[in-house]
Amino acid sequence: MEILVLILYGLALLLLFLYNCGQLSLIIVYLRTERKRKAAVAAVAQMSPHTLPRVTVQLPVYNELYVVERLIDAVALLNYPREKLDIQLLDDSSDETVAIIAAKVARYKRQGLDIEHVRRPERVGFKAGALAYGLEFAKGEFIAIFDADFVPDPDFLLKTIPHFSDPKVAIVQTRWEHLNEDFSLITQLQAFGLNAHFTIEQSGRYAGGFLANFNGTGGVWRKVAIADAGGWQSDTLTEDLDLSYRAQLRGWKFVYREDIGSPAELPVAMNALKSQQYRWMKGAAECARKLFVKVLRTPGVSLSVKIHAFYHLFSSATFILVLVLGLMSVPLIYIRSRHPEWEWVFFVINLFQLNLLILITFYGIPFWLLEKENKAKLAWYFPMYSSLMMGLSLHNTIAVIEGYMGRKTPFVRTPKFNVTASTDSWNANKYVSRQLGWLAIAEGLLALYFLGGLVLAFYVHDFRMFFLHIMLMVGFGMVFVYSLVHAGQRPASRQTASPPLRSVSA
Repeated sequence: MEILVLILYGLALLLLFLYNCGQLSLIIVYLRTERKRKAAVAAVAQMSPHTLPRVTVQLPVYNELYVVERLIDAVALLNYPREKLDIQLLDDSSDETVAIIAAKVARYKRQGLDIEHVRRPERVGFKAGALAYGLEFAKGEFIAIFDADFVPDPDFLLKTIPHFSDPKVAIVQTRWEHLNEDFSLITQLQAFGLNAHFTIEQSGRYAGGFLANFNGTGGVWRKVAIADAGGWQSDTLTEDLDLSYRAQLRGWKFVYREDIGSPAELPVAMNALKSQQYRWMKGAAECARKLFVKVLRTPGVSLSVKIHAFYHLFSSATFILVLVLGLMSVPLIYIRSRHPEWEWVFFVINLFQLNLLILITFYGIPFWLLEKENKAKLAWYFPMYSSLMMGLSLHNTIAVIEGYMGRKTPFVRTPKFNVTASTDSWNANKYVSRQLGWLAIAEGLLALYFLGGLVLAFYVHDFRMFFLHIMLMVGFGMVFVYSLVHAGQRPASRQTASPPLRSVSA
């Protein structure tokens, strides 16, 4: 049993190190290509109004009572010739959101905006199904997509559309910004992690010529590229990643604009964050199962692109490794005290602590670039963000395993709140799940388990795992406590549901 613990711990640490080597390569690409990326942006010629193509803006919505008006108002302000712009509210809602959208659409129609309230007979295929349904009668040759919690910049289309002068460009993705980053510790930590993705990962993959992904929102697609790649498909929970890979494997190009921000809201409740994480992690695993063999078999794809695709598609598996690493680390303290003759083994294992240096660099560079005031906050954000992700490792491991096994589950939307200031309240939000399930209890027990690891360190006088166990205890404890507190916050009121779904309407 002791040998098994040692093998599992060492294997998890080794695989995490190999994954982080992939992240290190993206860091190097990002740092080496700064001039190239800026030159590529500068080379994109602006288009005169009469040469701009027609664009359809798709807004997939499902029960977005709190944010849908803000979304529609923001899209209505897009700085683009009105005769070349149409907007589709792809509304699958089953509550008051329907009436709110209908009123907004009627108002903007009277102002001359080409806007349509689209209602499907059935909510088949969830978001992917809604996008595919609207695409059938979209008037534009380019499709801009925004989720309900986004507030696009008025010049969004003027900045992104010129990239499509290159006939091989299929996707232009922009960087997410955060409307409510300072709302709470949870939102600050989410912003910290997402900034690394949208700085190092997306820019590195784009500049390196690797396969990258549309993030589901805040981007523009060429309509014919969607069709050529096989269209929107709902057999994974991340239809955006799926279509991105299929399009690029068909020879279409991906463009990423780090300098264009698309503001959006971050989840403020733990169950909302969990639902988002579940969808992202399971969807990535489903896409790995669906696409990786296709990546290997596609002619003309270089070895380096295939290797980075492997890292990318299987990235959610790191949560399995983190969970195994954490669970094995507690008995490892006891094993180390019993077998001083194995010290050389532990020395070799410790060499892989280079993981920490790579991760600090990966998250530190974006923070240093984006943080304008107190850069010393990195010393707080990095361990707290790492702790939060460790605390979500059990939840995300279950999602990833389900994805690899092919177990199908419904698309669970992330509730939106329309809260930005720390004084704003979301207690009345009726969409937030307030259940405290067995998983939250298990996370609380794991916090106690790693507290036991701290006690064991004092018992055997070995503190080499002490900091790791503090982070694991804090992470699982944070997830459990937030789940407990948020489950106890009851909605102040309940609203009545709207009439049942009807077919397409103007």
